[in-house]
Amino acid sequence: MTASGTYGVRTVDLDAEGRILEHTVRGPRPVPADRLEDHFAEELAPPGGATDLLVYVHGWQTKPDSALTAARRLLALAAQRHGSPSSPYARLAPWHPWLVLIRWPSRSLPSLRGYRRIRERAHAMSTQGHAAHVIGRLLGYLDTQRADPAVPPVLANQEGQYLHLVGHSFGCRFLCEAVQWAAGEEPLTLGWSTPRPHGRPFTVDSMLLFQMAAPRDAFAATFTALAEAPLRGPVVATYSQHDRATGFWHVRAERRAGIGHAGIGTAPVPVSSIRMLPPDEPYPLSALDHRFVSVDASDVFVRGAGPAGAHSDHLRPESAHLLLSLADHCR
Repeated sequence: MTASGTYGVRTVDLDAEGRILEHTVRGPRPVPADRLEDHFAEELAPPGGATDLLVYVHGWQTKPDSALTAARRLLALAAQRHGSPSSPYARLAPWHPWLVLIRWPSRSLPSLRGYRRIRERAHAMSTQGHAAHVIGRLLGYLDTQRADPAVPPVLANQEGQYLHLVGHSFGCRFLCEAVQWAAGEEPLTLGWSTPRPHGRPFTVDSMLLFQMAAPRDAFAATFTALAEAPLRGPVVATYSQHDRATGFWHVRAERRAGIGHAGIGTAPVPVSSIRMLPPDEPYPLSALDHRFVSVDASDVFVRGAGPAGAHSDHLRPESAHLLLSLADHCR
């Protein structure tokens, strides 16, 4: 565990077909499907002292080293917020997160053609390739290995380990595809207002999607099973009108603005709309305890030059505050 109270970051690399790569003396090679569980056990066993397990998938135009830097930055911001004198996270005592970073080939020319290329790759990796199944199996592995917050069945049990999904840009699609794939495996569960179910492929305690690169009706038209997926907590998506990647580029690629620019539009159940709060203002449970929550970060995510605008301006104290608030309300 680091000085900041985190268990650090472990990386998982995917190839262009969505297969996990293992690094050998002869270079990287895909892990066979029948060896995935062994690979997870060898490389991704959750630390026993971790309180929260995070799975983070990066987005467009992200180099592997930059993805690692971003994941570490998010953990550092969360540690700073949790350790501040005004910390409002009463149930996060302690907060010892461990993060699994999923990296994938997301680089392209910063152009309309490049944007379409990565959009199509992200979609193909999950639907025609292996990414959704691989990530779904990883989540299932983490779920079976973690200490179960529902045993004994007390939501504030401090012996449990909570599972959170965090995505950025196209990385949000990978997470949605993975959870939707698991949704078809067997009967599903409801939201935060109900206890954690047993016998599911996995159960996710929160899902935080930063600047999602998908049409505003994606949850109604594409990720339709998320309304009843193995999610105990909400699907929370941020947006900013300063995000040109999901505004300017998305409009030209898909004829409409993306969630990251204009928020969640339609969904199978009502969408709650809130604004991103400053780090010293607590999120009440009533603001986040919904299946879909659209968070207006237009006053926060404002920095960024070039064609993407503020698309990658999500590594902010306000973002860490939102992540910690979700983790706190899980208890």
